[in-house]
Parts: sequence; structure tokens; C-alpha cells
Amino acid sequence: MLTYGKTCPRFCLPQQRTKLQPKGPTNLANAAHFARHRGATCNKHARSTVHVATGDAVVATPDESEVFRTNDGVIEAVDEDEAEVDFLGESTSGNLRLVQRVKSEGIVNVLGLEQLDDIVTIPYNTLKKSQQELMRGLKVSPQYPKGLANRAIFCSRTLNLRSIQAIGYDMDYTLVHYDVDAWEGKAFHYMLQNLQSMGCPTEGLHFDATLVTRGLIVDQQLGNLVKADRFGHIKRSMHGTHMMNTGEIREVYGRELVNLKNEGRWCFLNTLFSVSEAVMYMQMVDRYDRGALPNQDFSNSYSSLYKLVQKALFRTHVEGQLKGEIIQDPASYVELDPDMAKSLLDQRAAGKKLMLITNSDYHYTNKMMSYAYNQFLPRGSTWRDLFNMVIVQARKPEFFNSKMSLYEIVTEDGLMRPAMDAKVDDTESRGRLYCGGGAAMVEKALGLNGDEILYVGDHIYTDAALAKINFRWRTCLIVRELELEIDALAQGQVHRNKLKELMNKKDLVGDLFNQLRLRRQRMAGQPTQESAELEETLGQMLMVSDHLDSLIGPMLEQDGQAFNKHWGYLSRAGLNDKSQITRQIEKYADVYTSRVANFLRYTPYMYFRSPSQSLAHDRHFYGLLDENKRW
Repeated sequence: MLTYGKTCPRFCLPQQRTKLQPKGPTNLANAAHFARHRGATCNKHARSTVHVATGDAVVATPDESEVFRTNDGVIEAVDEDEAEVDFLGESTSGNLRLVQRVKSEGIVNVLGLEQLDDIVTIPYNTLKKSQQELMRGLKVSPQYPKGLANRAIFCSRTLNLRSIQAIGYDMDYTLVHYDVDAWEGKAFHYMLQNLQSMGCPTEGLHFDATLVTRGLIVDQQLGNLVKADRFGHIKRSMHGTHMMNTGEIREVYGRELVNLKNEGRWCFLNTLFSVSEAVMYMQMVDRYDRGALPNQDFSNSYSSLYKLVQKALFRTHVEGQLKGEIIQDPASYVELDPDMAKSLLDQRAAGKKLMLITNSDYHYTNKMMSYAYNQFLPRGSTWRDLFNMVIVQARKPEFFNSKMSLYEIVTEDGLMRPAMDAKVDDTESRGRLYCGGGAAMVEKALGLNGDEILYVGDHIYTDAALAKINFRWRTCLIVRELELEIDALAQGQVHRNKLKELMNKKDLVGDLFNQLRLRRQRMAGQPTQESAELEETLGQMLMVSDHLDSLIGPMLEQDGQAFNKHWGYLSRAGLNDKSQITRQIEKYADVYTSRVANFLRYTPYMYFRSPSQSLAHDRHFYGLLDENKRW
């Protein structure tokens, strides 16, 4: 019997059981031995023992620690060889099961239940209350990390973390989060210097992060920045720093759709690293239009102008100017979160193999990870102890497309030697450090493939899309802006409800107006008292409809201003549709969240289930039921 806290309900086992003769071992002790022996001899891919430092102790955690006896029988984890597929299509590997079950006549004493069948009849709210009382006893937030809805993990495709054998992480904006204004502002500063060195006038250019959000699309042909819905229809657009109205957008684009496959024209802003680049480009477009770029090299076209800006940013990264300054003062750029380290420690303790796969070089990676993690780890541990494998200069997206030369980094100052293959040795206290290679090499080293591996990163294309398309890895996208987005959605809920109410009123008025218009059409050439009254009614209703339009238009433009005054919400385009970035997230990310630390609340054993998807006909179906009652 276990008690958590003075006032917490207890996890109780019934004192008396009606036991039937079991199959296999004749007692629980023998059954436990049987389960351990079978797990040790039959599972060729069994998870090896993981040693994780906790304080001054080293705790062995995997298979044997998950074999234990209860009055109901022996419990063990399902190994890979015996895993099945559950009713949602997920592997049961890593689930706990009763391997030597004792018949108990359906008697239980947990969550307020007395019989197993009580779980069917107990009201949901009653069950939830019992569950949350136990959660509080465990000092765990009952629903969201830290009780904040904006820290949740959101599921697009059902994902059973228990069956995940290995988790790979990107570093920048994933394991290490930067102050966007500080980082991108400094990147903008170095871009100015690079443009000046190329002879481009830069006076008056300044960094304004509100001009851009992730998920926008650069139209290199027309010098525009656009926001598209999931179908590619352009909903908002900015030319230079001028926000275009709906009439201007219709005149410029008509029925044209954004086609992201046309990379020569459309450039999707996948990551926060794109912010400084886009801010610079939009201001440069203003100068181009004013003829303030006299040099032909700078004013040939909007497309060549974009390439110039990209070149300036590329030099900033390649020449190491920006990262060199950040290394000297990480406190000014890195946002610390002690829960990040705790999340990774939990995952290691649960038997997951962890990998760091980053495009950054070893020197920068070591400095950033040391600053962000070492101070939150047990005494004597460093960030290297968290990972079974570290790969720097991975050169994503090529990492997921082809196998590049592989080198092993063998000294702290970065000395490398060629390597034929990567290795993961569970007897080593820390994983080996590599440079280059490819995803196929990772699978070979781990002895895993496909949906046994979860990859976590912030870049939709290089971290999520390619990992899923080419290797069928499960994916998690880190979208830090979600925290502001969800807060903004809550803040704007009253506005959106009023807007939707006006839209619904417009539908009612419009439906009646159309019927009256059709009736007048059918009465054409037959002037009567009714037709005269009909025309007067149509005139009155037109005034009502116009007045609704005058209210709805400005409200649509204001929708989402709490997130961004120019572009509105990140996830939405227009009133009811999803944005292009939301479509990309749902397509390529099995789960998405604002930060890695959010995994701490959900545990390494979480079963994420995707919610029911709303269909266009759903509301009409339920509305039909109501209408049938009235008729």
C-alpha cells in the first residue's frame, strides 16, 4: 500500500482474492523469475540496461526494474519480439502487461472503482476527479505542464511513446532555445555589415521582428511576403513593408495559388532563423521600388534582390561572425530551462536511446549544450552523458537524403579520424561523437528503423518532412510560438465569437435575400402589389447586408492582432481555415509542442491519441437533428 502526501488517496490492493490455478509457474516468485529469464533470452532487440546518474548514485533502469509482483500477478514490459498492433494501429512494444494473472473475480480498489465493470458506468467527471486527486498527490499538474494549456503536446497522428526505442534531437531552437529578438537582431546586424562590404547602401535599415512570422512565404518574383491557407489561396500579403488590402491582393494574384514546389519563386519560411532574412528583404524591396539601389547588381529584379539578402545571411553563418559572438556571451542569447535536462534524464532512464543530430559544428555545439545543460545535471555529469550518439555538422537536409563521409571526433579540441560506421555501445558511459554521416547509418548503428525512432526538431522540412518521407521516422515539431499563439487565441476568443455571430447573421440574411431575389425573378413581367413589396424588402435587406459587411471586414483584419498585428494567428488563415504552416505541421509532424521540456509532464510512456477531426458536414449533421425536432 502506497501513500503519496498526507491528504492524497491511496493506491490500494484488495486484501483477499479468489485465486484459481494458474498456468505456467505455480507461484508468483517463480513467475517473476520466468518473466525475467524469458526477457533475457528471447528478445534479440531487448533494451539494454541504462545507467543514469542521479545525484551521487548510479541507477540501473530497464527490463528487470519493470518486472515486479502484485497481488494480481507478475507485471513486465512487452518486448519487441512479442509486440502486437493495438486497435489504433500502434505497436504494443514497451507496454506493461500481466504475464501471470491471478483470477480475482473482477474486484479492484483504485480510482473509486470496486468492480472492473464500474469503469463503464462511472461518470467521466467522477473518474476525472479521482484521477486528478492522485495526480496532485504525485505533485504532477493534473492536465497540462505547469498547469498551462500553451505548454501542451498536440497530436496529429497517434503516437505510442512506449514503443519508441530511440529519440533524436536537433539542437538550435530545439534543445537550445534562443531569444529570437536577440539572436535574429544580431544576425540582422551582421547582415548589414555584409551588405555594406558588398557596396550596398544600408542607411535606415532596422530590425523589426513584427514584420515577419514563421510560416509566411516569400514571392521572389513580385517582392511580396504572403500568408496562404492550406490550399495555397493567398489571404494576406505585404509588398515591401506595405500591407496590401484584399482588393490589391485580388488584383495581383487573382486565382493564382502558391505552389511550394516552384522553389525558384516561392520560399517558405520554415524556421525562426528566417526572421532576420525576411525582415531585411522587405525593407530592401521598399528601396528597390524607390530606386534607392543604383547599382545594377542590386536592382535587377526582386528575385536577384532576395538572393543578395540570402548571400549576406549565408556569410554571417559561414564566416562564424554571429556564432563567435554568441559563444562569448551565451547568457544574452540562450533561454535556460532546467526541465529540458529532466526530460532527457527521464527518457534515458526509461531505456530510450538518445541522439543529438545538429548542423552546428562541434565547438559551437559543445559551448551551447554545456551552458544550457551542465548546470542542471547531477554532479559530475555533462551534456555528453545524456546521449548514446552525437552527430555534428550533419548537413541536413542531405543527412536524410544520402550517406556522407563519416568521421569520429576523438579529442575535446575536435580532432577527427575517418570512420567506416557509427557505433552505439551501451557499456560506454557516454555516446561517441561523430561528424557527417547519414540517417541510414544511424539506423544501422542502433539496429532500429522506421517508426521505432522519433526525431524532434524545429524545421518542418529538414527535421520533420524528410525524416518521415525518406525513413518513416516518427516526428515531433518544436514550435515555440505556440505559447504566444494559444494565449492570443484565448485573449481573442470574445472577438472571434462576435465575428462568427455576425457571419452567421449574414448567412441568415443572405439565405432569405436569395430566396426573395429568386421569387422576384420568377415574377418577372408580372407587376403586382406583391412584386412591389418584394422589391422594397430586397432594398431594406441590402442595407442590412451592407451594414454587416462594414462591420465584418475590419473585424477580420483585426482578428489575431494579439499574436501579430500584420499577419494574425500563426495557425489560421482567414476566419475558419488553417494556414499553410498548419497544413505542413499536420502533414509531417506526428506531435508538436512549444518546447522539449513539455515532455516532462507527459512521461516517456505517454500514448498520444489524435483527436477527432472536424469535417465540414459535421455541424450540418448536428444542426439537422435539431431542425428535425422542430419540424
